[in-house]
Amino acid sequence: MSSTKRYLYFVKPYKWKIIFTILIGIVKFAIPLLIPLILGYVVDHIVNADLAMEEKVQRLFWIIGGSLIVFLVLRPPIEYYRQYLAQWTGNRVLYDIRNKLFDHIQRLSLRYYSQTKTGEIISRVINDVEQTKNFIMTGLMNVWLDLATIIIAVAIMFTMDVSLTLVAIVLFPVYGVAIKYFYERLRSLTRKRSQALAEVQGHLHERVQGIPVTRSFALEDYEQHQFDTQNRNFLDSAIQHTSWNAKTFAVINTITDLAPLIVIAYAAYEVIQGNLTLGTMVAFAGFMDRVYSPLRRLANSSTTLTQAVASMDRVFEFIDEKYDIEDKPNAPELKHVAGDVAIENVSFQYGENEELVLKDISLDVKRGETVAFVGMSGGGKSTIVSLIPRFYEVTSGRITIDGTDIRDVQSRSLRDKIGMVLQDNILFSESVEMNIKLGRPEASHEEVVAAAKAANAHEFIENLSEGYNTLVGERGVKLSGGQKQRIAIARIFLKNPPILILDEATSALDLESEHLIQEALEKLASDRTTFIVAHRLATITHADRIVVVQNGEIVEQGSHVDLMALKGNYFNLYQIQHLDDHSTLTTEKG
Repeated sequence: MSSTKRYLYFVKPYKWKIIFTILIGIVKFAIPLLIPLILGYVVDHIVNADLAMEEKVQRLFWIIGGSLIVFLVLRPPIEYYRQYLAQWTGNRVLYDIRNKLFDHIQRLSLRYYSQTKTGEIISRVINDVEQTKNFIMTGLMNVWLDLATIIIAVAIMFTMDVSLTLVAIVLFPVYGVAIKYFYERLRSLTRKRSQALAEVQGHLHERVQGIPVTRSFALEDYEQHQFDTQNRNFLDSAIQHTSWNAKTFAVINTITDLAPLIVIAYAAYEVIQGNLTLGTMVAFAGFMDRVYSPLRRLANSSTTLTQAVASMDRVFEFIDEKYDIEDKPNAPELKHVAGDVAIENVSFQYGENEELVLKDISLDVKRGETVAFVGMSGGGKSTIVSLIPRFYEVTSGRITIDGTDIRDVQSRSLRDKIGMVLQDNILFSESVEMNIKLGRPEASHEEVVAAAKAANAHEFIENLSEGYNTLVGERGVKLSGGQKQRIAIARIFLKNPPILILDEATSALDLESEHLIQEALEKLASDRTTFIVAHRLATITHADRIVVVQNGEIVEQGSHVDLMALKGNYFNLYQIQHLDDHSTLTTEKG
């Protein structure tokens, strides 16, 4: 199905408003067509008429008086409602499309976001959707109004003089050929320009977020060159588009300017020959502007519509991105969770042609048990815990909660039963309270405070400039790493899920923050099924079971005491870290 037909699906709910707007618009555009008729009447039946002076003045008074009523009383409200309804309809359609896109954004997999720049997504939702508004304003309204204006004007002209009207419209076919020739190429150039703009926005968004890195490595000149490359690519695309557009208008406007000259020459000849009145010639000259101005607008509309359709293509190309995670038809909600989690012969790969990240992993975790995953970076620890909330789909095997395959229930209800604290928890640029309420948006202020206290966050929040109403800035930039972590933990206390996932939740923090956070996490993990991914082994010695993951496989599992006695991979990792910690402490004391 073409982009245009798919776009009309969003327009359909407003079809009657569009039809009403077109009808009002026809009246609005028809009113100015009276001016050439009035001018022709004044010339032939007043100025050049064989009448007494008093009769001429009286006729002039009545014709101008009647015209003033039409133009001063009738036209303003018609103009207002035509503009208002057109803009209202256009904006409502864009509102519906952006809502659809945001819903789509939330359903796309993490794999998609790992491969796509945020700025490119924003460009499609903002710029491309905004461009499609021209399809409504121009394609569904102005084009029909201009066509109606031309048809009405030509019909009136035929009643005045058939041969002169045929001369007036003789260049119409040339218009059609010119538009067809130019706009096929213009559509591809418009898409190319839009893509180049999206790439600039994607690059800019990424670099703005990375300003601290640029500053710390003194990369300003290098980054300026990188941005110039992206910006120049857009400039080249924009100039190509502009050049072709300019050629289009050069041809169209030349045709538009030739038509009145042809009419004037033929009409003047007919007046000289006595076959045409001067009033009719003047009226025709007036109608030429009323015919060819809409025709020029139609040519402009072709450019606008080409840009709108190219933007539509990009919008629907984005909408057509497939979901990696889709619920089965009529999948039930996961309502009551005890917390038994079984990972059964699970293998996983990120792409069809990529190597397996996990290889035949099996693990049976009982309700309330704390399981820690350890091992070298890249071994697959974080991948395992990402499969439990179904951020990715297992390649083979299955994961069950209380005996139910997680693929058989609604993914949103599954994630509602899981709380996650990550190494880099994202905070939104709203208040502290709103960020905590993400755990349960309907929570009261008292519940938020209780959650903050449980997370050892209440004291520092109270000391902020506006307490719980303090805005934290984009990604929580105004808070320290430890403060952000405690707010993230408060979210989970508020959510109160039966299953908890902690992915490097205490890494890269100072000792004081780590102590406060570790204390909060141990309180949080009490009586919940808890999965911990940890780099620092000293933080997980309390776990009921420690699982050593290496190259996508489980190589050891057991309690800290059991694994130390085994003197295998875990023992070696622990010894290395213990020596590192001892060396660090000795250096600090020295």
